[in-house]
Amino acid sequence: MSVAKRRFLEAATGTPTFIGADTVVVGNVRGRGHFVVSGTVEGDGDLDGGLNLSATGTWRGDVRALQAVVAGTLTGSLTVRDKLEIGCSAVIRGRVSARSIAIAKGAIVDGEIEVTSGTPILQFEEKRGTE
Repeated sequence: MSVAKRRFLEAATGTPTFIGADTVVVGNVRGRGHFVVSGTVEGDGDLDGGLNLSATGTWRGDVRALQAVVAGTLTGSLTVRDKLEIGCSAVIRGRVSARSIAIAKGAIVDGEIEVTSGTPILQFEEKRGTE
């Protein structure tokens, strides 16, 4: 009997690309697969896969991804083709666009929000740690 994954990024296959907490990447990031950012990225991102921007992560630039979970700080636009989850510790300063969006109470989004599917934005209470 299989156990359903609570977050869509938990179902990711393959080896993810990690940017550790003490790492700073300056320049554009492009690639396939799952990206986990706990450090700092200064540049645009074109990700053909999922993004997990952890609570310690910072991204300055415009980001495009298939799916995303944001718990850290993003300054720039965020365009997600599928599902976007914004955690309670997230701070996003810029335009956000996704097919579906869930925002935890406490998250800060300073910019325009567009849901491309027309479904309402889901608000939720964060019940797990802000990793």
